[in-house]
Amino acid sequence: MASVRRAGPAAGRARYTRTMNELLARLLYLGAAALGRLPWSWLMALGDGLAALWRRLDARESRVARRNLELAYPDLLPGERAQWHRDILRTTARQALETMRLWTRPHRDNLRMVRETHGTALLDAAMAAGKGVIVAAPHHGNWELLNQWLAARTPLAILYRPPESPVGEAFLNRVRAASGDAADRVTQIRAEGPAVRQLFKRLGAGGVVGILPDQQPKAGDGEFAPFFGVEAFTMTLVGRLAHRTGATVLFAWCERIDTHADGPGFALHIEAAPAAIADPDPKVAVAALNQAVEHIARRDPAQYQWTYKRYTLRPGDSGERNPYAGD
Repeated sequence: MASVRRAGPAAGRARYTRTMNELLARLLYLGAAALGRLPWSWLMALGDGLAALWRRLDARESRVARRNLELAYPDLLPGERAQWHRDILRTTARQALETMRLWTRPHRDNLRMVRETHGTALLDAAMAAGKGVIVAAPHHGNWELLNQWLAARTPLAILYRPPESPVGEAFLNRVRAASGDAADRVTQIRAEGPAVRQLFKRLGAGGVVGILPDQQPKAGDGEFAPFFGVEAFTMTLVGRLAHRTGATVLFAWCERIDTHADGPGFALHIEAAPAAIADPDPKVAVAALNQAVEHIARRDPAQYQWTYKRYTLRPGDSGERNPYAGD
């Protein structure tokens, strides 16, 4: 009689942990779905209230946005900086609630919010060329809506940095999965060791990958280059992929253009990346990358993610300290 091997305590605990993470992620999803069913006017009012609370409590979002404005826009007058600070927090809070709705409603309904498209012929031509496409999507406007628009046109692989919380990652995997629409074809790739090999393979097969290019990479995975006049540690991945595969690099973003009672409207933009972004010299490539992202962010500073600690790492020989130290 064959013996039955029972799972050990460690395997049982791991299985229990996975189950609990999935359960908590499902509860978070249900909460986000309930929030997303509120009328748009209520969501926007809640966002404005959240932004006011951040300012009153001087919350992390408020402190980081204020420090980034000091670094990136040192010539602003105090009154101007205060107004920009309010605008950034208001837009950030509204977008957070807006995204909950985008994540939990059918994508075909969400895409009705894209009122204008610019440069889509660039994407069509790049996909037709069959050499692979790298979509660099800065944290400007609503990048989740951009993901859904791209996925409605082509299979898409998204590189993402997993949250520290396994529950948070399970939630992200759930909300970014296909919503049941036949056109939604999204593969999420964790930004870890095997990720680069997967991206090379997809681009080599003529696929499309999406990368958020303005996240600070881990030490050893980037180079310093100016961003709004301040040295910022910047990923070299986009340049390496472009140089080695010959893939076309395009910048894309969904920019908010209006807000009505029936929800916000967006203009989707696609632009060709500067040729230098594929330069074999990584310093040249990241300088071109940051310049392009800065150009987009300057279109409407309130729509850029200034609540992110972009300048944490400093050049080793600069003697500079972390500008967010103590935060």
